[in-house]
Amino acid sequence: MTKNQMWGGRFEHGNTADVVRFNASIQFDQRLAKHDITGSLAHAKMLVKTKILSASEGQQIIAGLEALQEKLVAGQLEFSPDYEDIHMNIENLLKEEIGPVAGKLHTARSRNDQTATDMHLFMKDELASISALLKNLLQTLVNKADANVSTLMPGYTHLQHAQPISYAHYLLAYYEMFTRDLGRFQAAQKSADNSPLGAAALAGTTFPIDREYSAQELGFAAVYQNSIDAVSDRDYLLDFLSAAATLMMHLSRFCEEIIQWNSYEFGYLEISDQYATGSSIMPQKKNPDVAELIRGKTGRVYGDLFAMLTTLKGLPLAYDKDLQEDKEGVFDALDTVKDCTSLFTGMLAELQIKPEKMAASLTDDFSNATELADYLAAKGVPFRQAHAIVGQLVHYGMENHLPLQEMPLELLQKAAPQIKADVYADLAPENAVARRVSLGSTGFEQVRFQIQQAQQKLANNAEK
Repeated sequence: MTKNQMWGGRFEHGNTADVVRFNASIQFDQRLAKHDITGSLAHAKMLVKTKILSASEGQQIIAGLEALQEKLVAGQLEFSPDYEDIHMNIENLLKEEIGPVAGKLHTARSRNDQTATDMHLFMKDELASISALLKNLLQTLVNKADANVSTLMPGYTHLQHAQPISYAHYLLAYYEMFTRDLGRFQAAQKSADNSPLGAAALAGTTFPIDREYSAQELGFAAVYQNSIDAVSDRDYLLDFLSAAATLMMHLSRFCEEIIQWNSYEFGYLEISDQYATGSSIMPQKKNPDVAELIRGKTGRVYGDLFAMLTTLKGLPLAYDKDLQEDKEGVFDALDTVKDCTSLFTGMLAELQIKPEKMAASLTDDFSNATELADYLAAKGVPFRQAHAIVGQLVHYGMENHLPLQEMPLELLQKAAPQIKADVYADLAPENAVARRVSLGSTGFEQVRFQIQQAQQKLANNAEK
């Protein structure tokens, strides 16, 4: 049996060893040590400011915490499961550093608002890190697009050739997705930017604390207005996990196409050796393992989101021990998202694009059929009628292995007398792309405009 003296005053018997082990969170929440000390420093300064602690007591505690900070950076702090979590470990280490006065640090504070404060501080830092990674990914996408405006490829619907597009236009679609992801992480960072410190266990405290002062010391934009909400709110973690799941979905979709297009059947691109692996038995193999792992790890981030939702769904207010389960899934999602985003950015930057192979796939795929239908519509033929005419020509061409652009003019005019010799210019893939002029389209000028807009937006973000 063991007895934790920090909270064991009303207990006659200590916990069994397996209860101590089961109850402990120090094995994972020690990751919050830096933020726990930071929060404690702000709390100590506030206690002195409000004269709850004397200046002498405050100086001793602050000096002790600063010493622990230095030891933490130097890797000299050791944590024990006997003190179950990072908060009790830090308090015990502070006691070893400065003696019994360390116990006064916990005045007007509970582990409930303490752990919430630590997680808010931690998430603010981590979300800023993810935002920086996403900005790097966005810049890489724009750079890749800028180098491939004139690279032609088939656009797909239902994984079938649909219409010719610029490869840059395809990349810019993902730029838009990841831009929205960045906005979601920035929103999650904003939702984490509230201080729960001073809410105590759930009801606030009888001491004349100054919550605004400690929030300012910690760099929070605001304080929770309700003490129950302050210790029980995990919405900001759900905001992060939801954003993380959406980002991983986007990365997974992109990886799926990279995996397909890297295959022999497509051959549109080749993954760099740096981001591929070989086979233990087949010497010729070059496997897209990084892309596959990113695609695979998407599921674990989905699981982290659903685990959090499930943990929270039946909890009565305010704090329950279930909330200890908020950390491991968040830590896992953070590590996964950061690794995947960083690795994907590197893989994307090193992708070898094969423009000739992409363009060759447009020669006999009938993806210019819409051009012929639009041509007829411009000549006054109702579009539905034009659609049917072109559909019949496509059927004939597929039966006879004859692309539209290679059909004799006489054959085309037999189907529609409005067709003239100028139709062949419209049927060329590069012209099919160039003629797209609507805002946001794949037309070369529109794509260059999109790139210009993206570069300006990235430059503005870099200044913030």
